[in-house]
Amino acid sequence: MASPISANRAELLAIANSVANEKMIDKSIVIEAMEEAIQKSARNRYGAENDIRAKLDPNTGDLRLWRVVEVVEEVEDYFKQVSVEQAQKLQAGAVVGDYIVDPLPPVDLGRIDAQSAKQVIFQKVRDAERERQFDEFKDRAGEVITGVIKSVEFGHVIVNLGRAEGIIRRDQQIPREMARVGERIRAWIMKVERSNRGPQIFLSRAHPEFMKKLFAQEVPEIYDGIIEIKAAARDPGSRAKIGVISHDSSIDPVGACVGMKGSRVQAVVQELQGEKIDIIPWSEDTATFIVNALQPATVSRVVLDEEEGRIEVVVPDDQLSLAIGRRGQNVRLASQLTDSQIDIMTEQESSEKRQKEFAERSKMFEEELDVDETLAQLLVAEGFTELEEVAYVERDELAGIEGFDEELAEELQSRAIEALERREATYREARRELGVEDALAEIPHLTEEMLVVLGKGGIKTLDDLADLATDELIAKKREAPRRRNKEDGPPLKRKLREQDKGGVLGEFGLSEEQGNEIIMAARAHWFEDEEPVEAAPVAEEAADAESSQ
Repeated sequence: MASPISANRAELLAIANSVANEKMIDKSIVIEAMEEAIQKSARNRYGAENDIRAKLDPNTGDLRLWRVVEVVEEVEDYFKQVSVEQAQKLQAGAVVGDYIVDPLPPVDLGRIDAQSAKQVIFQKVRDAERERQFDEFKDRAGEVITGVIKSVEFGHVIVNLGRAEGIIRRDQQIPREMARVGERIRAWIMKVERSNRGPQIFLSRAHPEFMKKLFAQEVPEIYDGIIEIKAAARDPGSRAKIGVISHDSSIDPVGACVGMKGSRVQAVVQELQGEKIDIIPWSEDTATFIVNALQPATVSRVVLDEEEGRIEVVVPDDQLSLAIGRRGQNVRLASQLTDSQIDIMTEQESSEKRQKEFAERSKMFEEELDVDETLAQLLVAEGFTELEEVAYVERDELAGIEGFDEELAEELQSRAIEALERREATYREARRELGVEDALAEIPHLTEEMLVVLGKGGIKTLDDLADLATDELIAKKREAPRRRNKEDGPPLKRKLREQDKGGVLGEFGLSEEQGNEIIMAARAHWFEDEEPVEAAPVAEEAADAESSQ
């Protein structure tokens, strides 16, 4: 590129037009860069202390150079100030306080100044180009884009998108997919971030959204909104599941996604390197959707535990391996698809579990209420699981059980309340033996049983509790799938299991709101001793006023 300082007017305009067209940026940005470069070079020639300005006419190429000076009575800075007498020669009627223009003659700048001007222009144009790239892609997150593989660096694929470059990180690639330089590739734009090196465009071929966008391209009904993909889950390169629903009763959502002889779904499968896709009808009923999601396995029964956020699925003995899938793939994808934790068990395991729970609850009622085995089993059979339910249920409901009457119901509730008080006293004694402060017992939502758990966890004072984050207190434990090999497993698996231990009180099912209230109540004493900043001066003024009276 020719030097913009030494070039004539026609050359200056030609340079500006050429750079603007080549970099696809506004010509005014190039003109502004040239002006800034000329100003910098002129300051090097006339002195950096001068306030020198340059103006390049974008139409004629005329270049004007001047310095701005302030009119003052007594000159202190000869570079930026001028006396009234000198100012009158430059501009008639100039007075103190005015800023006037002192034209400078054009100068022939040397090679070093010209090179410096080039660097300024290049930097300004580069910044403008990066900003243009960011503006072009910042609103395109969520789109599928096609590019050409430029290079593979440390396992990350760099994709040429035409006016910018994107990156497919290793964890966002389809496993075992070969990336060859020069090949065309499609990917989903995850996010676009601004950086000093230009826009960072992160792409993905492993995200479930990429598969959903591919279906939208292959299935017109999805693009038109007649069919909607409500949920999607992927094990990239191996298997995927999508839940679809039709907003038109005359159109079968599964059939529309499969297409004639499977043409539509096969187009997506080929793009995803042979990934098998199960297309499942979506249902608002959670149990029905889970049954569909576990296909091709047959499900006998679904039990929802809303409090724990878990789902127990019972399958015939011969369907267990099919429901779990290879390496747990089928149940894992179904869990992701339904956004819930699914526990798979056989009919025999379910029966044994129910019998065990029935026996444990019956034994508990028998001991705590001091009743015979038959009465305890009858309570469990009617759906009672905890002492609190017996103690605080409506008496009419308890008396309405076959074989019960008002007198028996009253006696059972009385015994249940006494049992709860005995249990609370036992926990209180255990809590004090652990050294847990009585102040913690005054915090809302905390029971004596919870305080015992806190004490065993080393949390015995208000400060100990106040130092916890809400998640550290109430987060529920996430149980990993049962392992069939040794318990230890590889280091990564051990680390993941350590992270899934949950909060100290995770077993009690406290809500996030309750957890926040507990933490804030524990921190309240931190602010009790703080005094308002203006308290002391106000007190002193009041004392002075009283003494003056």
